[in-house]
Amino acid sequence: MSTFSLSEVATGESSRSSGLADKLREVAPGIAAALAWAAFGAACLVRADVGDWSRTMDLAIAAFVIAGLVLIVSVAAAQLGRAGSALRQRSPWLLVLGVFLTLWELATAKYAWLPLPFFPPPQAIIEVYTDDLPKLLDSVIASIKLQLGGYLIGAATGFITGVSIGWSTRIGYWVHPVLRFIGPLPATAWLPIAFFAFPTSWSASTFLIALATGFPVTVLTWSGVASVPSAYYDVARTLGARPWFLVLKVAIPAALPHVFVGLFMGLGASFAVLVVAEMIGVKAGLGWYLQWAQGWAAYSNMYAALLVMSLLCSGAITLLFKTRDRVLVWQNGVVKW
Repeated sequence: MSTFSLSEVATGESSRSSGLADKLREVAPGIAAALAWAAFGAACLVRADVGDWSRTMDLAIAAFVIAGLVLIVSVAAAQLGRAGSALRQRSPWLLVLGVFLTLWELATAKYAWLPLPFFPPPQAIIEVYTDDLPKLLDSVIASIKLQLGGYLIGAATGFITGVSIGWSTRIGYWVHPVLRFIGPLPATAWLPIAFFAFPTSWSASTFLIALATGFPVTVLTWSGVASVPSAYYDVARTLGARPWFLVLKVAIPAALPHVFVGLFMGLGASFAVLVVAEMIGVKAGLGWYLQWAQGWAAYSNMYAALLVMSLLCSGAITLLFKTRDRVLVWQNGVVKW
């Protein structure tokens, strides 16, 4: 009897030890990430800056706050549900980011291993967001207006053209050769003609963005309509469907997966053309801001604008994928971003 009790106790202690080890293994990445961010905060305060930057203390405080939040959320992840699980999953990335920021701070602001002005410290980027925020926001708003207008025009034109070519061989006979001639050319190659043909640089830039968007949307929509099985049309005709019903209720819904691929490709192309167009002709926008910052050797402003541009592009693509998952429910999760 006593032997059985001792084995029971040993088994219980072993299971408790195993559970404690599993718990430590789960929270270890979060603790490491918190320590990395704390190290970043300490690196901001370890010695005086080699340059004159006013946001060093603010950056250190923010780093310590982030470290504390990461530590708390990592330890209490089980009680926080989905938010805790999401942060635990991203703990390795938070660790890498904290280490990167620490090395960046030491190599620039503290020891000047990387030369200025080409490699500004993190606090210099923060200064741009606090001191030059009005100009940066004006550029962001101008870029959103220009990109959104050109993208919507190009997407609508490409969608209508693609459906027309895929449905009607007569329309395809006339449009297809033009598409093969104009489409493969980079939209930026039309810059001289666009700025000559349109009355303002804004309208010329909108045309270039629409041109870059319209080609992939047209080709993918055309491919989607052309690949719809003929059996779908036969069943609909048997039930008395008219041509417009076949287009709106059969061809277009079946082609939507291809259409969203075209919209995704057109979105990436439109952002590339947006930057080039703003650098050349437009007097506002992130592309113009980048050129202005480069001209004045304000590389911290340039990096800050690049970060904002990256967030805008990523956010737009995420929104497009959310729309795709809502419209194409049966393909939810097939393509992820």
